[in-house]
Amino acid sequence: MTQDMALSILKTGKNVFLTGEPGSGKTHTINRYVSYLKGHGIEPAITASTGIAATHIGGMTIHSWSGIGIKKELSPADFGRVISLRRASARVKKARVLIIDEISMLDAKTLNLIDTVCRAIKRSPEPFGGIQVVLVGDFFQLPPVRREDEEPYKFAFESESWTMASPIVCYLTEQYRQSDSKFLGVLSAIRSGQVSEEHRQCLDGCLVDSDSQKIKNVTKFFPHNEDVNRLNAEELERLPSKSKTFLMFGRGKANLVEQLKRGCLSPENLELKKGAIVMFTKNNLHKGFVNGTMGTVMGFDQYDDENYPIVKIRHGRQLTVEPMEWTIEENGEAVAKIEQVPLRLAWAMTIHKSQGITLDEAFMDLNGAFVEGQGYVALSRVKTLDGLHLAGYNEKALAVHPIVSEHDNIFRQLSDQAELMYTNLKEEQLKQLHNNLVSVLGGKVRVKKELSDDEFTEFEVRGTSFSRDNERRLDQTLDLVSEGKTIAEVSKIRGRTEETIIKHLEDLKASDQLPMDQIAHLKTEVGDGTVNEIQNVFMQLGDERLKPIYDYFEGRHPYKSIRLARLLMF
Repeated sequence: MTQDMALSILKTGKNVFLTGEPGSGKTHTINRYVSYLKGHGIEPAITASTGIAATHIGGMTIHSWSGIGIKKELSPADFGRVISLRRASARVKKARVLIIDEISMLDAKTLNLIDTVCRAIKRSPEPFGGIQVVLVGDFFQLPPVRREDEEPYKFAFESESWTMASPIVCYLTEQYRQSDSKFLGVLSAIRSGQVSEEHRQCLDGCLVDSDSQKIKNVTKFFPHNEDVNRLNAEELERLPSKSKTFLMFGRGKANLVEQLKRGCLSPENLELKKGAIVMFTKNNLHKGFVNGTMGTVMGFDQYDDENYPIVKIRHGRQLTVEPMEWTIEENGEAVAKIEQVPLRLAWAMTIHKSQGITLDEAFMDLNGAFVEGQGYVALSRVKTLDGLHLAGYNEKALAVHPIVSEHDNIFRQLSDQAELMYTNLKEEQLKQLHNNLVSVLGGKVRVKKELSDDEFTEFEVRGTSFSRDNERRLDQTLDLVSEGKTIAEVSKIRGRTEETIIKHLEDLKASDQLPMDQIAHLKTEVGDGTVNEIQNVFMQLGDERLKPIYDYFEGRHPYKSIRLARLLMF
């Protein structure tokens, strides 16, 4: 299923399970839906199963949001306490849309508990109290964590609450991370449990000695924290220069500040030295780095009182890295925030903490993989076989849970059925469903009015103002583009600048009046490779603005190319 189709289904208000392989655009699709909701005055509840995932998306853990804490079961007294919690109860009462990211790490008991709490607080027998629930994740990723004394977990999709909610499955099939077909074949084989000798040979070709110069400055993945802490400390100690420590600051609700600290990949006390290998832990398009960008500390800014680190990143570019904020928002306002220099030592990191990060290159020792999916998570962090360096791997590293594998086939079939059903709906029917949802959720729906010929009235569709004259201008542009004409040709015929013609198409797109199949030929004006390159950055960063993308490429792509790539994508 494409992202556009999944987004259209989300807009109908149905419960949805949004899944797909790493790099298929799950986070980007959710960002688009959140933006759509906020644009209509609806504030979704954004949560995740773990602190790290919650910090990545600027939300809180589902445990904190619902008030259940770390409990898997609630006694009657516990249950009464939870539903009487003022803040948690207010959050649930107000919620219309609940997003739960990294659903693979939430077990069946916990999801049932959240469902029960929502129904009780909402005083509704409907699943999750009638809230639209959007479950996001990939069950081939890391499973729920359990203590040794706990009974074996069940996956969220095995829960009664999942069955009752009956989410529509949207299985994204596009790929925006891995561009290596051989590597994609290996990852797909692991998912399907059909790793062949040919696939093993691909992995064997990535084997290197742990002391090889080839991986000297490459991030190393390990299953256990102890290995990571040891290696990072050893490498930092080897550097002869003096260290400098940067402290994290927090403000807001104490428990939420603690959640942010636990989930942030940058440590509370960040110790750095000249020559340290570091990884950025946050996106900043203006500066030219994203979560996962690698670099080397070249020194500290002597012209700044705080002596912030100077880091050399790709293309030899150097920049001074200043503190950034991580926040938790509630009803559109920040209720907790932390501030730290967005770096971490990156000689090593755990496979757990790598989830959600994309690297050009990584070294991993999967001989000690101890849980199904762990090897798959680590392998899928890199883009190509050339960027993969292995010390070794055991059979567990190539294993996936048999129940997950079985259900994956079911999820794919359900997604195909959903796509067929929604494809058969007329565009007007879909728009009506979208508008109905906004009305039901208490949002602002602005729809096109019928106008008399002598009447001049402006109306708004998704924030874009039109008049009858403007509508005619847009239709004229669309007619010419639909004939296969280029932007330059339309510009000449219409007597308008190329920028104006592109703006016409953007306005049509914003009002859902632009048939994408009729502008597909515009891709040739930029070139397939360039369009894909630009769209990948849009996807990776979840930002639709033009200037940050222009800055990211350091002016290598003109604004026209960026606008067309965005037009062809969103």
